[in-house]
Amino acid sequence: MHEEREGRWRAWMIAAQDGDTASYEKLLHELLPHVRFLVRRRLFDPNAVEDVVQNVFISVHRARQTYRAERPFSPWLSAIARNASVDFMRERQRRGRRESSLELDGVPEPSVEAVNPREHELDPGLRSALERLSPAQREAVELIHLAGLSVAEAADRAGGSESALKVRAHRGYRALRGILEEKGE
Repeated sequence: MHEEREGRWRAWMIAAQDGDTASYEKLLHELLPHVRFLVRRRLFDPNAVEDVVQNVFISVHRARQTYRAERPFSPWLSAIARNASVDFMRERQRRGRRESSLELDGVPEPSVEAVNPREHELDPGLRSALERLSPAQREAVELIHLAGLSVAEAADRAGGSESALKVRAHRGYRALRGILEEKGE
């Protein structure tokens, strides 16, 4: 069974290298469950498995001309799957060192009504506390809570991503709370 499958995969890959798209489609279709199995042996997160499986197929497609017909196909495929899994784990590790989780459950959503900050003067203590924030944090807080913009609108106006704006706003709220507590307000 294994030898028969190996022979079929080799023949389809050789035909695919010669431009036979039907053979290439058959190969990719038949490889899918096998590649999932290979990746699942290394990763346990189902979403990560599907991401890595996609990366394996992209790598197979890009490297298909490097396959040598005199060699077995399965070790070539397994090496690609192993490398894609290792690359994913390394990237996740690197990302984990750079990022931290935010608890945004306590952050209120902006009001539906937009408030013009010029219409209502802010309490001088709050204005003073806002001025002590970093420019990025102040901008995020003002756009979301004083201007009443949605996170998407505020991110667009600030020229960044929604998640980055949420982080800046959350850090701004926390800093404001600290400043106001410091003042006893």
